[in-house]
Amino acid sequence: MSVSVDPGPRLGRPRPGPVPWVAMYHSVGDCSDDPYRITVTPERLDDQLGRLRRRGLRGVSMGELLAARFRGEGHGLVGLTFDDGYADFVDHALPVLRRHDCTATLFVLPGRLGGDNAWDPLGPRKPLLTADGIRYAAEAGVEIGSHGLTHVDLTRADDATLHAETDGSRALLAELTGAPVQGFCYPYGTVDARAIEAIRAAGYGYACAIDPGPLTSLHALPRVHIGQNDTAVRLYLKHRLHRLRRRPVAGLR
Repeated sequence: MSVSVDPGPRLGRPRPGPVPWVAMYHSVGDCSDDPYRITVTPERLDDQLGRLRRRGLRGVSMGELLAARFRGEGHGLVGLTFDDGYADFVDHALPVLRRHDCTATLFVLPGRLGGDNAWDPLGPRKPLLTADGIRYAAEAGVEIGSHGLTHVDLTRADDATLHAETDGSRALLAELTGAPVQGFCYPYGTVDARAIEAIRAAGYGYACAIDPGPLTSLHALPRVHIGQNDTAVRLYLKHRLHRLRRRPVAGLR
């Protein structure tokens, strides 16, 4: 009796690997007025990273995580990302990351340097990092990625805006940091095939979304929202259930 064998691995086409677990944070500070649930206190972040470490997991930047996964060496690593580039990252998040020997990727908006989160109509207004703040984070070992130029939904952008938000923001950040920018994060987590193609054309090595469904790929990676309410049990379940809910990613092991 003959047996059918998948020839993919022999021909250099390995099966897609499990999707990496990537935590999505935003602001780290006072969460007493937080209508969008984007803020965790430094104490909560400290507790969450400590719990991951006690389970043998270490949070790293997306660049470090993906490089390890490409080599088949990603066991024990999870991704840590911080969206929007809030000024409180330097004061509150960075010391906690250092305490737990973690790194992270910070997705910033070079078109809003020193501004605030004007795209959130309910507030509260939170200051964003200046150019000096972004450089400080980069010098501290944080990977800097683009969150677009001004926090625009790319699925609704015209061609000129799409180009500025992708190519334009990457060029500005490379000039600001003096280093190539490999990562992008879709504002609002919204993504479609046109946005993905724009990201690829702009030269990004990877991009993060939230729940891209069938579009899941290296340029549309899913992430898990982590908030103030994610105490021990919720954090454990979000990590354990992630692979059951997300699609594999081609090219990763």
